[in-house]
Amino acid sequence: MVVSIKYTMLFFASTLLLQGALGDLVCEELPTNVCAFAISSSGKRCLLEKSAGEYGNVEYQCKTSEVVVGEMKEHIETKECVNACGVDRNSIGISSDSLFEPRLAAKLCSPACYQHCANIVDLYFNLAAEEGVYLPDLCNQNRNNPHRAMIELSSNGAASEDVAYAPAPYSY
Repeated sequence: MVVSIKYTMLFFASTLLLQGALGDLVCEELPTNVCAFAISSSGKRCLLEKSAGEYGNVEYQCKTSEVVVGEMKEHIETKECVNACGVDRNSIGISSDSLFEPRLAAKLCSPACYQHCANIVDLYFNLAAEEGVYLPDLCNQNRNNPHRAMIELSSNGAASEDVAYAPAPYSY
């Protein structure tokens, strides 16, 4: 196991050196453990995909998506931002589903993430917009009333101001 980690780190370091020498970050050449939240030299997001292997086992591959990032290129997300934003390096594809998790919304809106991790914030800003939600508003509501923020998000921002909260069920 320790040997495997050492080879992975060596491969990752040599990938970064090769990237610097050649000037290209190609998603398909990235190790799967740094694929999610990376941005290629062409400005497209990298995504982790899984497929059935030759013998039915699950294989993971890093692929280039068609999602273009505005101003960023050649970026591998840092471990600090992955942790601060509460995202998972093993995320398959690009999806807004995780936005519905209160824990992720809280971490994403935290100052450690929102103010220092532009790549992840940009990704979730666009994912939220596809759901009809403006991320800065969601973060403001999340700071003031996290439960309400999740109601708004799950209703695509259309929750009315007079939402009645149901009491929790009694347990006997």
